[in-house]
Amino acid sequence: MTEVVISTASEEEVRSGVLGRRLREFNYGFVGEYPETQPVWLSAKDTQGRLLGGLRGFVFLEWLRIDVLFVEEEARGTGLGRRLLAEAEARGKALGAGNAALETFEWQARGFYLKQGYEEFARIDNYARGNYLAYMKKKL
Repeated sequence: MTEVVISTASEEEVRSGVLGRRLREFNYGFVGEYPETQPVWLSAKDTQGRLLGGLRGFVFLEWLRIDVLFVEEEARGTGLGRRLLAEAEARGKALGAGNAALETFEWQARGFYLKQGYEEFARIDNYARGNYLAYMKKKL
């Protein structure tokens, strides 16, 4: 093998998607072909168009992965978070997801997700200044 130099990837290299395609092609040998990541993006706005919350996630390999779920403080306790999560789960199922997974810090919404049927299956203690990061999942 020749000498290898590691450097920061250029914006062009990242945008090309070559690395992701090569990994996907490698994975096909183990799990068969699957679609590229399918986004699940939701926004909740009031009648004036002001953003009150939203969810950003994606479906990959039959799992809905929730990256961000946020509700403005003034809208908390109104059921908006529950509605956003339920809509994302429904869209995830329509895209072929049979399960959902997410991560949440202990000061965020662990209790909320437990009420929505998620279970904590792992955690990393002292992840952020003495607080743990919980890994949660749910069968859809």
